[in-house]
Amino acid sequence: MSKTPATSTEAAISRTRSDFEDPGKIGLEDRARFLNRDLQWLEFNRRVLFQAIDPRNPLLERVRFLAITSSNLDEFFMKRIGGLKRRRSMGLGGQAWEPLPPEKQLTELRRVVLELVDLQRRCLRDDVLPQLSEEGIELLDWEDLTEDERIEAESWYRANVFPILTPLAVDPGHRFPFISNLSVSIGVMVRRVGETEELFARVKVPEVPTRLYDLGDGRRFVPVQQIIEHNLDDLFPGMEILRIMPFRVTRNADLEQDSEDAEDLLQHIQQQLRERRFARSVRLEVGSRPDPRMVRLILDELDLDEEDLYQTDTLLDYGILGGIADIDQPDLRFPAWRPKIPRALDGDEDADILAATRRGDLLVHMPYESFDASVERFVEQAAADPRVLCIKQTLYRTSGDSPFIPSLIKAAESGKQVAVLVELRARFDEARNIHWARKLEDAGVHVAYGVVGLKTHTKTVLVVRQEAAGIRCYAYVGTGNFNSKTAKLYEDLGLFTSDPAITEDLVSLFNYMTGRSRQREYNKMLVAPTTMKTSFLELIDREILLAESGRPARIICKMNQLEDREVTDALYRASQAGVQIDCIVRGFCCLRAGVPGLSDNIRVSSIIGRFLEHSRIFWFSGGREDPLDGDFYIGSADWMYRNLHNRVEATVPVEARPLRERLWEILQIELQDHRQAWDMRPDGTYALRDAGGLDPEDPRLEGTHAALMRLTRDRIEGD
Repeated sequence: MSKTPATSTEAAISRTRSDFEDPGKIGLEDRARFLNRDLQWLEFNRRVLFQAIDPRNPLLERVRFLAITSSNLDEFFMKRIGGLKRRRSMGLGGQAWEPLPPEKQLTELRRVVLELVDLQRRCLRDDVLPQLSEEGIELLDWEDLTEDERIEAESWYRANVFPILTPLAVDPGHRFPFISNLSVSIGVMVRRVGETEELFARVKVPEVPTRLYDLGDGRRFVPVQQIIEHNLDDLFPGMEILRIMPFRVTRNADLEQDSEDAEDLLQHIQQQLRERRFARSVRLEVGSRPDPRMVRLILDELDLDEEDLYQTDTLLDYGILGGIADIDQPDLRFPAWRPKIPRALDGDEDADILAATRRGDLLVHMPYESFDASVERFVEQAAADPRVLCIKQTLYRTSGDSPFIPSLIKAAESGKQVAVLVELRARFDEARNIHWARKLEDAGVHVAYGVVGLKTHTKTVLVVRQEAAGIRCYAYVGTGNFNSKTAKLYEDLGLFTSDPAITEDLVSLFNYMTGRSRQREYNKMLVAPTTMKTSFLELIDREILLAESGRPARIICKMNQLEDREVTDALYRASQAGVQIDCIVRGFCCLRAGVPGLSDNIRVSSIIGRFLEHSRIFWFSGGREDPLDGDFYIGSADWMYRNLHNRVEATVPVEARPLRERLWEILQIELQDHRQAWDMRPDGTYALRDAGGLDPEDPRLEGTHAALMRLTRDRIEGD
């Protein structure tokens, strides 16, 4: 296996960048013990961008990571920058734990974003596009087309694009037009023949089925935006076109208002969606050679400052690269992977999952194992089973063609009691969830919108069945959404169980979510916002006592983000007591690892690759020599304040030894990964884990995702 070459872009990715000066000695009362959340999020996106830079990844996958990096930045501006700008405008300082006030945060964030945009540009222009060209795949400029190709493109444009275009002038009789979020526009300065007055007009690039025009062979493309730019005479006959400038606007999506007092949550969310469409702008992106007059006009009209302006000399919208990443050329893609049917189901996609669960707990690991043949099938079988009396399920995010909806409707129409908790406030999925909620209600499903003041983030299903010995309950508790599409891309875990203690907990949890229950005690499950945080803090404190008494004391936690300050301080205290702690955190982590005297015994790593690491696994040694005798939990919650205080979350213990063996295997593979793993430095930056000195055949160079695909294949197909 080849090692990563030292490229200039890699050096830029890996170089040191501190949130503060050299951390030096930091104590438990020092605010610098918490890393800035937003800067850490950008560090995460830097690691994602490296996947586009890394020559070990297949070329078309690198193209896709460029698009993902850009999409991540879009979301960052929509969700985070608007909130900081609002705090600054209100004259508010930083939070009590935040060393940087909003003004300095915005300055530092802009600096890092500019770095990332420049790296992205260089990666595309100097590396990816030349390599694509060598493979006969080209992203062309209009000037690169032959005369015949231009005639063909213009003909397509006249038939498919021109009728949609609506040029909007700005003059005393025409107000500045509304610019929708993330839309690409073309600014045009024109004047009437024989006159000197310059007039501004805006042309929106429409969302036609493709934003890349295929020149006919599926390998050579030109952006639709450029075709429009070179045919503007058709839109402004009799006018002289002086200058053109493409631009793109990002609007604030951080509009969540307190819904506790809303009389009708559905109407409240619909109103928020309308407000988001017209929310304040937070970023203006322009192409190469921007026109100063148009830039000034747009900034003024959108109430933006110079600090909100970002310029690129390549693509304005990297999202169009998805059309290239989708080219069907297997040798330039990751090896195809088809999720396997879990071994406990005997390789049968029609296996009786309820019967398998009666035999013992079942753990499913997506995307290595099939979501369709396990989670989807579980609900489908329950809906069709005449002995099933009741199905209850939470829906946070689901796919546009979700198979769960028809199954739940079928169950309700057959006379079963069906209750679904739809989280309307799942950001960017509100409209889809409103659609599903109405469809379910129309079919007679009992639809609830959750606990007042809390988001419902738990991923759970409860099935109640009449059996010979009486009523038996079956439960599914997962770490990921009920989304068939992301289940093929996101790494997640789910537990099927008929353990009476857990199913009783789930009955109580659903009563809490759909009714007026004030349940605060549970048998085995850890539930937020009631018992989860307290329980995790108690488990950390137990490891401290074990370390102080000389017994084995270790914690391994795997999650998406780590930000809660009480939990972070508890981990610092545990480190100071000698507890060995490994935190596998895909995204941002506000805990500083490896700071002398503060976190010497804490290691933070991040796994980035073809699958998005999404599962949450928590392991505590409990003082036991055999790690399989420790305490294992999986669930929906990260160690973030919002998850532990403001959301309904569920974490479940995994008790069957064979399932613990699998969880331990996953954790060990990720901790030993020398292909995809990044390690945090004390200053909050990350370095790709050093593979120097390892034999090329060392399995640690295989990488987490390749290793787990291989193990899953061997486990299921090797019998």
